[in-house]
Amino acid sequence: MTLEIRNVSKVFPGQRKGMFGRGDGFKALDDVSLSVRKGQSFGLVGESGSGKTTLTRCILRLESVSAGSVLFDGEDIHALSAQAMRRLRARMQIVFQDPYASLNPRMTVHDIVAEPMVIHQDTVGFGARQRTDRVVELLLQVGLRSEHLFRYPHEFSGGQRQRIGIARALAVGPELLILDEPTSALDVSVQAEVLNLLHRLQEELGLTYFFISHDLGVVRYICDDVAVIYRGQIVEQGPCESIFDAPQNDYTRILLEAMPDPDPERSPFRTGE
Repeated sequence: MTLEIRNVSKVFPGQRKGMFGRGDGFKALDDVSLSVRKGQSFGLVGESGSGKTTLTRCILRLESVSAGSVLFDGEDIHALSAQAMRRLRARMQIVFQDPYASLNPRMTVHDIVAEPMVIHQDTVGFGARQRTDRVVELLLQVGLRSEHLFRYPHEFSGGQRQRIGIARALAVGPELLILDEPTSALDVSVQAEVLNLLHRLQEELGLTYFFISHDLGVVRYICDDVAVIYRGQIVEQGPCESIFDAPQNDYTRILLEAMPDPDPERSPFRTGE
């Protein structure tokens, strides 16, 4: 499994001016190219409004591309038929940023996690009993218990809800997980637990991660390679350690300088006697 993004641009049309005219369009992505290898954790870093979400939506074909191509195992996602794209979606799933907003409050955990297996019935081929067994297996895999099966999202903490979201994403056995800032809405201690869970799942299941974040510390912990995006353009990419230890682009340096130092002795707010 490889994900290749080749020279992708995305232009949103401008606002209407009068009955027939439009203003200038907004270029959200500008000639973006990157490649994600099987079993890799690839990080995409940038501030809000840099184009991270737009690129994610183009990868999932929730947005069309204005130019370029998105290749999954050599197939251009944006050239596939609706039926072929439906089959492909079982191989690429997403974990959303906000676990409070991404789970249906009217559905039980069982139904939330089983829903992808119902949608992709032709792919997974599970009956009702097999789906329930699979949901229990997934809950245990992400650190929850079988007695959580018929509870509702409001009965869980934020970290537990994100574990439910991860279980749902794994339900149909995907190869690629797109992780859209999966820890940014969580407390720091819970973030560490979820990151360790993701690391363990990747080792156990051979998953490939496309990790989107503005938190450089998180990216450095979990990613092998990283790309830095600014105003819709990739300004720097390469192995994670190289980018963090010897950044070549001024914008990357600014991002790194803005990172808080984890050593309290070096905090600018600490004054010596």
